Amino acid sequence: MMNKKVLIISLVLIFTFLDNGYGEDKRLKVVSLAPSTTEILFALDLNEEIVGVSSFCNYPLKVQEKEKIGTFSQPNIEKILSLKPDIIFCTGLEQAPVIEKLKQLNLKVYVSDPSDIEELFDSIREMAGLTNRDKEANELINRMKIGIEEIKARTEVIPKEDRVKVFIEFWNDPLMSAGKGSFIDELITLAGGINISHDVKRPYSYFSPEQVIRRNPDCIILAYMVNEDAAKAIKKRLGWEEIAAVKNNRIYNDIDPDILLRPGPRLVKALVELQKRLYP
Repeated sequence: MMNKKVLIISLVLIFTFLDNGYGEDKRLKVVSLAPSTTEILFALDLNEEIVGVSSFCNYPLKVQEKEKIGTFSQPNIEKILSLKPDIIFCTGLEQAPVIEKLKQLNLKVYVSDPSDIEELFDSIREMAGLTNRDKEANELINRMKIGIEEIKARTEVIPKEDRVKVFIEFWNDPLMSAGKGSFIDELITLAGGINISHDVKRPYSYFSPEQVIRRNPDCIILAYMVNEDAAKAIKKRLGWEEIAAVKNNRIYNDIDPDILLRPGPRLVKALVELQKRLYP
């Protein structure tokens, strides 16, 4: 008789456990639509929780194992819904229409769109708070800060008059560069350089070839990949042969554009690479 009672109680407890959802996989599920947020999520040790990424997400290598949900600006909404994410991480500007659609479907969306390194740290903390990774976020930010301080310590000893004037080129037709309020402008300053387009009001904007000649940078960095020899292509430009960077062969096309352009954990690596080019 006692055995029957024990059996009944056990069955009741099991069914109650299942009805309350305790038998289900309660692992957090996240989708990332931007390469920058994907890199942050991996840095926060969320590999197991990431169930989908955009086809533009290419770092770290483990991202290749993740389900692809379409491109950066045109993700597959149905595919995202099928993955049943608890939260979707995006960035601003080009993804604004997609973000609006996701919100209309009552999906939880977080937009990471920092404009400088301090805002990036805030964004990392907020993403960590949403995914229970506060400890990992603090460790990541501390590592980044240490790297930045090491670079700044080397920069502080360089006299103002000896600092390298830099032109960063994002595209050549039309010519585009980074102005005040961009990550690149901040990185150049931290690396000890002087951004010749610092006074441009928009973070990323057109910049006339005549202005480059007039401002005469000591160093030119191309933040995109070119098929031909970068220095050879630059030297063909009308009037550019008189620029100091061209005369002294200080044209660089060997920094991974991803680390320069993505507001994420690898910005410190970009900072190190920039300083190597400015002060070899």
